[in-house]
Amino acid sequence: MQDDGIPPAGGDARGGVQAIARAARLLRALEVAPGGLSLGELAAATGLPKSTVHRLVHALAAEDLVSTGSGGRVRLGAGLARLAAATHGALASVLRPALEALRGDLDETADLAVLDGAGVRFIDQLAAPHRLRAVSAVGSTFPLHCTANGKALLAALGDEQLRDLLPARLERFTPATITARDDLRAELAEIRSSGVAYDREEHTEGICAVAAVVRDAGGPVAAISVPVPTQRFAGQEARYAAAVLSAAAAGSALLTGSG
Repeated sequence: MQDDGIPPAGGDARGGVQAIARAARLLRALEVAPGGLSLGELAAATGLPKSTVHRLVHALAAEDLVSTGSGGRVRLGAGLARLAAATHGALASVLRPALEALRGDLDETADLAVLDGAGVRFIDQLAAPHRLRAVSAVGSTFPLHCTANGKALLAALGDEQLRDLLPARLERFTPATITARDDLRAELAEIRSSGVAYDREEHTEGICAVAAVVRDAGGPVAAISVPVPTQRFAGQEARYAAAVLSAAAAGSALLTGSG
């Protein structure tokens, strides 16, 4: 029986499930490698034979789910981006009531973001009514290690995923940015315990934020956050944290049908 990851015509359902699982393993390896991977690197990252990887890449490329560029490096394809955009739109629609309630509760901007490779992507936002407010364009991608929503999503990951996503060097954006991996890991442990992540002028001077993760039956899917000018955030952290935790719980209930 050949081990090529693609079930033969007339193959049993078990072979089809195995092929899907292997393809998913390959796509997840590419998710954390925006620069792409060679076939050999993909084989090492997935634990699959190189011949299997080659056949899977060929099949996925035919569906526009991966692409191969110069040097034979394999990257996620445009077809996945289109699927992700449709998924993000559906997710934002479902969670919009939680964002609306949060903005109404705090009179501050409410954001919804998802993990996108090695960054966090904003997929929905309700802006605050204030003249002085913190906003980020929907569709923008920000780093994970110095944003509240990014750290909330990192804290929800397992150790292996975390190791793959964190770069060897954490870029400094402001004097407050955490740049030591050990310091970040310690903060992520606190986030797992409290359920709340903070950005205290770590990405942008003058802007703070608080975030919490929204989960469905399969685990974490998004982060709800509130970015606030530092002058309004000071002394109000507990209030913002309680509101964001409540919104995240409401969002989780919307996704699981338990609300």
